[in-house]
Amino acid sequence: MAAVVEEVLPPSLNATAEQPPLFDGTTRLYTAYICPYAQRVWITRNYKGLQDKIKLVPLNLYHRPDWYKEKVYPTNKVPSLEHNGKVIGESLDLIKYVDSNFEGPSLLPDDPAKREYAEELLSYSDTFNSAIVFSFKGDTAKEAGAQFDYLENALHKFDGPFFLGEISQVDIAYIPFVERFHVFLFEAFKIDITEGRPKLAAWIEELNKIDAYKQTKTDPKLIVEAYTKRFLG
Repeated sequence: MAAVVEEVLPPSLNATAEQPPLFDGTTRLYTAYICPYAQRVWITRNYKGLQDKIKLVPLNLYHRPDWYKEKVYPTNKVPSLEHNGKVIGESLDLIKYVDSNFEGPSLLPDDPAKREYAEELLSYSDTFNSAIVFSFKGDTAKEAGAQFDYLENALHKFDGPFFLGEISQVDIAYIPFVERFHVFLFEAFKIDITEGRPKLAAWIEELNKIDAYKQTKTDPKLIVEAYTKRFLG
């Protein structure tokens, strides 16, 4: 991991905020502090030590500026990355893009078997997230439990606390969502996702030691509030 950089986070831009210059040579990560998809790319940036190379432009998702959709990214979603005269999006694509187009420690091992497994796990991440959200309206313990069992089993494949042994794109893709589900499932359903899953518990513990991730974590109270309103309201 690159050297730890203590960063003063800029305030989120709301509907009245002026648009920053576009395509002036600055690389910008348009993000939102509450968004797990954007958090994936933010962690990647931090882990590779790119705080001085990629500027954070956080948006208020509830009152986002019109210029973002009109001038920057027509889908009006975060994250997006302004780099080399273009704006690209989609969080999994951006994890890979930042990892392969910028300096800093690689987040993919050279081992072909591990790379193949990485693609399998990355491809499954949307299924994982959707299944757990869907479980909130069904048999949550059973349906969500099956997804966390999937992670527990995946963590047994290689030696080490992470999915591929050492930290990789895969861990970064999953942890923002596991972070939120861990808090919300316990608060709303009294389900501890780590119970009976020692590998998952150790994985979460190891990630919480990594500053690149810790600096991006969301206040648990905000997670519970947002998820309760969105999924149980």
